[in-house]
Amino acid sequence: MGTVEAHASPFDLTGRHALVTGAARGLGRQIALDLARAGAAVAVGVRERASADRLLEEIAGFGGRATAVELDVCDLDRSRSALDAAAEQLGVIDILVNNAGGGIGGPALEVTEEDFDAVWSLNTKSTFFLSQHAARRMAGGGGGGAIINIASQAGLVALPGESSYCIAKAAVVHMTRCHAVEWGDLGIRVNAVAPTFIETDGTAAALSDAAFRADTIERIAALHRIGLPREVSGAVVFLASPAASLITGQTLAIDGGWTAR
Repeated sequence: MGTVEAHASPFDLTGRHALVTGAARGLGRQIALDLARAGAAVAVGVRERASADRLLEEIAGFGGRATAVELDVCDLDRSRSALDAAAEQLGVIDILVNNAGGGIGGPALEVTEEDFDAVWSLNTKSTFFLSQHAARRMAGGGGGGAIINIASQAGLVALPGESSYCIAKAAVVHMTRCHAVEWGDLGIRVNAVAPTFIETDGTAAALSDAAFRADTIERIAALHRIGLPREVSGAVVFLASPAASLITGQTLAIDGGWTAR
C-alpha cells in the first residue's frame, strides 16, 4: 500500500478489499465491522454462510459493502478458493486479516501429538499458506497490500498450560518478520497484533472464574483490566491503512502492559 496522500485521511480504506478469517464472532467480527467503517469492502470468512447474516446486515446498515465466503482455515484448498471467490465478488483482496485461531490447553507433559498438530494447523500452517496465496494475488494485481496476523501475547511470553498455543503463536510472530522481508519488494506489508485476554464469547468461560479473572487482571501489569474487541480492531485498521505505510515486520502487543513487566 502506498504512502499517505496529503488530502486524504491516513486511516481511509476506501477502495480497498479485505478478507477477515474467523469473522463470525469475537475479534474477527469486530475487525470486519471496523474495516468496513473505515471504507473497505469486506469479505467475512465463516464456516457457515448463515452465521454471517447479522454481520452483513449491520455493515449494510451503515452503508458498508460486505460479502460472506465459507472457509475452514484448516482446509487449505477451501481457504484458497474462498479468497479467490472474495476477489471475484469484491475485487483484488489487498488486505488479509488472519484472525482464525485457538488453542487446546493442558500441561506440556500431557500434550498429545494430535492436539499439537491441531493447534499448529489452526494457528500457524493456515496463516502461512493463506498469506502465501494472498501475496501471490496481491503481487499479480500490482498494487501491493497489507497482511495482518492475529498473534497473541502467548507468542511473546510463556503461559503455563498453554505451551502448544504459545509455540504456534510465537511462530506466527516470526513468520510475520520473514514474510515482511521477502514480500516488501512486492509492495506488501506484513504485521501482527498480539492481544492479551479480550472480552469475547471465546474467553467468557475462562474469565467467568473469579480467581482466574483476578489473576489475569493483576498480570496485565499497567492497566489492570481485560481488553475490549475494539481495542484490537482499531490497531488492525491502523496497520491496514496508509497511516502505517512505513511499518512492516512488526508485532504490536495490545496487552495493557503484560509483556512490559
